[in-house]
Amino acid sequence: MAESHGSDAVTLKQVFKKIDKDGSGHLDTDELRQALIEANISDDVVDQILAEADVDNDGSITEKEFLAAMRKANEKNGKVGELSTLVKAQAKLLQVSFQSGGVHTYSTEELNAFSEHINAVLEGDSQLQHVLPITLDGEDLFNKVSDGLLLGKFVNKIKADALDTRALNYPKKGKPLSLFKINENLNLVINSTRSLGVQVHNVGCGDINKVQNPSLVLGLLWQMVKMHLLSDINLKAHPELIRLLKEGETMEDFLKLSAEEILKRWMNYHLAEAGSDKRIENFSGHVKDSGAYAIVMEQIAPGNLKKSVAKERITNVSGNPKRAAQAIDHAQKLGCKPFVKPRDISSGNPKLNLAFVADLFNHCPGLEQLDEEEAKDLFGLDDDAQGEREELAFRCWANNLGIEDFFINNLFDSCADGLSLLKVIDAVEPGLVNWKKVQKKPKMVFHKNSNHTYALSLLKGIGSDKNTDIGIKFSLVGIGGKNITDGDKKYVLSCIWQLYRYHSVKFLAQLRANSGEKLTDQLILQWANAMVEGVGGKPMKSFSDSAGADGIWACNLVKSIDPEVFDDEFVSTENTPESKRLNTRYAISVARRHGCMVFLLPDDILECNKKLVLTFAAAVIKKARGL
Repeated sequence: MAESHGSDAVTLKQVFKKIDKDGSGHLDTDELRQALIEANISDDVVDQILAEADVDNDGSITEKEFLAAMRKANEKNGKVGELSTLVKAQAKLLQVSFQSGGVHTYSTEELNAFSEHINAVLEGDSQLQHVLPITLDGEDLFNKVSDGLLLGKFVNKIKADALDTRALNYPKKGKPLSLFKINENLNLVINSTRSLGVQVHNVGCGDINKVQNPSLVLGLLWQMVKMHLLSDINLKAHPELIRLLKEGETMEDFLKLSAEEILKRWMNYHLAEAGSDKRIENFSGHVKDSGAYAIVMEQIAPGNLKKSVAKERITNVSGNPKRAAQAIDHAQKLGCKPFVKPRDISSGNPKLNLAFVADLFNHCPGLEQLDEEEAKDLFGLDDDAQGEREELAFRCWANNLGIEDFFINNLFDSCADGLSLLKVIDAVEPGLVNWKKVQKKPKMVFHKNSNHTYALSLLKGIGSDKNTDIGIKFSLVGIGGKNITDGDKKYVLSCIWQLYRYHSVKFLAQLRANSGEKLTDQLILQWANAMVEGVGGKPMKSFSDSAGADGIWACNLVKSIDPEVFDDEFVSTENTPESKRLNTRYAISVARRHGCMVFLLPDDILECNKKLVLTFAAAVIKKARGL
C-alpha cells in the first residue's frame, strides 16, 4: 500500500482491535463476515476479503492477514485515495458496532425479521391491540416496545409464566401510562429476561423507552428471539435428539452442547444420512448458497412433500438469492413460517440463518422416535430438578455481572479451565485476582488445575495480594483444583453458591461493618421478618421454613418496599397448589418490577430452597434500604 494510505491502515487496525474483543490477536471468520455485511460491503467483496484472509481455511484471521486482505480488496476494486470507499465503510463499522463517535446504525434486515416474528407470535393478544401489528420496513418496532407491555408478553412466549402479567401496568381508558409505570414495566422485563439467561448489559429503561442507540435494543431483542426459537432444542423436549450422539460420546457430553451446536450437529446428521459429503461448521458462509438446506429439507420432508421438494431441487436454481428464495418456499411447504428473506440467507447473516434452521427443526426434526428401551435409558439419567434450577440461577447471575466478553452456557463445563471462575471472582471483588498468576491459555490439565487452585486460594482468603481484609474466607474444605477442573457438580455449585451469596449480601454487610458484627443468615432473616411484620404478615423461623411455601411471606416482603403499589387482590390464601404458585410468581415479578435482580423461580419458594430464598430476601432488603 502506498504511503498516502497510511491513515487507512491506522483505521483498519483500530477496527481489528475493536472486533477482536478478547485481545487474542485473531478474528473469527463468522464475526468478520457479519461485521462486513453490516457495513454494507457487497457479498462479492466480503467473500473476496475472507478468501484472501483465511487462506488456510482454519476459521481464524490474524491482524496481519486482515490488513493484507483489506488492502488487496482495496486495490482489486479500484478504490484509490487517502480514504477509500472500503475504508470509509470500515470507519462506519467502528461506529455501528462499538458506539464510538455518537453515530448509530443498525441492520434493517434484522429489525424487519424480529418485527415479523413478534407479530406472528403475539398475534391476537387482546391486551396488545394498541401496539400490534408492528409495521414492517420501518422503525415502528422501536416505538412499540417503549412501554414494556409487548416485551413482557413476549417473555412468556420464551418460557411459559416466566413473568406474571398481573404485575404489568396497562393503560386505562385510552390514557397513556406515566413514565413511572412504564419504567416499572421495563424493569420487570429486563430482570425477567436476565432470569432466563439473557445477558443485559448497559441496557436500562431509558434505552428502551426512548431509543437513542438502536443497536442496544436490537441486541436485547435478538437474544429474546433467539431464546424463543431455541427453547425446545433439548433432550427433554426432543428425546429423539439422542440419535445425534457420536460414537464414544456419553449423554453427559451431549447435555453440555449449546442449542446452536445441537443444530449444527442436526444439519450434519441429515447431510450424512442423505449420503452427502457436505458438512457445515457455521450458519454463515457454509449455508449461504442454500445447498445444505436443499439436501436437509429433501431428507426430512415426509411423504409426498419430499417428492415435491425433490422435483424442484434448490441446487438447480442459479444464483444464491434465487436459491435462498426456493429454500424459504420449501420451508413453508414443510409447515414453517420463516421470517427471514432471501437476502438474509444469501448474505450469510449468521443470526437469521440460525433462526431459519431453528424454525426447520422445530417444525420437522426428521429424527426417529425412541423405542421403549431407548426411552428407559434416557430417562434413567439423574434428574436433579433443584440442582438444575440452582445451576440456572447461578449461571444467569454470573452472565449478568457485566463481565466483558463473558458468557457461559453450562456452569460445569464453562468453569473447566479456571478462567471463567477467576473472571467471576474478579467481578465480585474487583482487583482481587492477580492476572499475572493466571494461565491465560490453559490447554493442559496441569494449567487448568493451577488456575483452579489459585481461584480456591482466593476464595479461602489465602491467595490475595491485597493488604485489606475483604471478607472472602469461604469454607471449602476438601475441595481441590482438580475437582473443579473435572466439573464435579457438587464442588462447582458449592464454590459458585458462596460467591453468589457473598455478592448478594455484600452491600448489606457494609451496614454491619462499623459495629464489627458479622452478617449472618439469621440477621438477614430478622431484617426480612421485621419488614413482613411491618405490613401485617407473619414471620418465618428460617429461610427453609415450610410456612413460606404458600408464597404469602414472599408477597409481604415485597409489599414492604412500597405498600401503595402492591395489589393485595392478587394474593390468595387458598391452600391449593395453583394459588401457591400464583402467589410466588406475583412476588417474584413485583420484586423485579421494583428493580430487584433476583434469579430464583417459583419452585424455589414452593420447595423452600434456603439458598435462593435467602438471596431473594437480601435483594428485597437492599432495594428497601436504597442500597
